Amino acid sequence: MPFVLDASVTACWVFRDEEHPVADFARDHLLDDGAVVPSLWWFEIRNILVVNERRGRLRENDSARFLLAVARLGIVQDRTPDEAEVLRLARRHRLSVYDAAYLELALRNRAGLATLDAQLVRAAQEEGVSLVGAS
Repeated sequence: MPFVLDASVTACWVFRDEEHPVADFARDHLLDDGAVVPSLWWFEIRNILVVNERRGRLRENDSARFLLAVARLGIVQDRTPDEAEVLRLARRHRLSVYDAAYLELALRNRAGLATLDAQLVRAAQEEGVSLVGAS
């Protein structure tokens, strides 16, 4: 069953020094299970790459290779958030609207959530959303 993939998990795949068991688990299960992301994920990933190019951690060709590899994974972008639910979740859990979009997507799809964001983890637990790769 597809799970919701947070940009924080995806970012770990770019940098060897940022390995994390949740990110490893999500990567290993992506091809079998599939993943869905809110449309903002597209922008978040590219912003992470550009910021790290500026910091000298990546070169443009590293970013291009990563984007090509991620495109081959078949991650599905969802473009139909429930606005009222996103806002409710953001307010209830004091999340950014961006993080609430991931949680709303997981709830709407009855899917697990792969994230490294501690506040989003707490909110997911309170909402009864399973966490991908959690032990």
